[in-house]
Amino acid sequence: MTLLQTRNLTKSFGGLVAVDTVEIEVEENELVSVIGPNGAGKSTLINLITGMLTPTDGDVLYRDTNLAGKDPYEITQLGIGRSFQTASIFPELTVQDNVDVASFAAEQGSFTVNFLRRRDRYDSVRQRTADALELVDLEDEADVPAASLPYGDKRRLEVAIGLATDPDLLFMDEPTAGMSPAETEMTTNLIERMQTERGMTIVLVEHDMDIVFDVSDKILVLHRGEIIADGTPDEIRNDETVRSAYLGGEEI
Repeated sequence: MTLLQTRNLTKSFGGLVAVDTVEIEVEENELVSVIGPNGAGKSTLINLITGMLTPTDGDVLYRDTNLAGKDPYEITQLGIGRSFQTASIFPELTVQDNVDVASFAAEQGSFTVNFLRRRDRYDSVRQRTADALELVDLEDEADVPAASLPYGDKRRLEVAIGLATDPDLLFMDEPTAGMSPAETEMTTNLIERMQTERGMTIVLVEHDMDIVFDVSDKILVLHRGEIIADGTPDEIRNDETVRSAYLGGEEI
């Protein structure tokens, strides 16, 4: 079943067309990777879908609801989460408090959180937070200030914040960027667990081709704002257009 689709999605910045009439489909429980050279429009595409940018033209349909023009918090409430290229956390708060903020918002159905009510009265909030921290293997760091976490753990904390909103669809923008090999392996395992254990639909923007071809059900290739290929890892691996435009003719 199609969970998300875009129709003629376009974003122009003056004379620059960053996303050009892009049409994609994402099925439920699918892991889709979006690849392409720097400046191809990958992050812009995610920002259009998640409400960070308003399309110049076109539609974004999620379960038949048009997201175009909606605010990010409205899109989150519909069941779409995301992580960013750089960790977006509250460094002065503990790991648990970071995730509690998202859990509170999800429980209240609003991102205007009432902090005057006692947090320890919210059993369901605590359970949301505990489940998210367990999935990303940060439960032992719950009371640690987020600022003191290693880089890889900060990225996983951001994922936990996204998970606390209980999304059906999660966008992950370069989740392994800047990570050590060990952190990259841990994050790759996390991505696979989110799909198998949570049944989540994931859209991944990633430059590490080993990860992309390892975990993806489908790969979309963006080049100069346009989708130039759409297929399984094997189909993309053998696509001459992709090799020419993105990989300099080299085999993947």
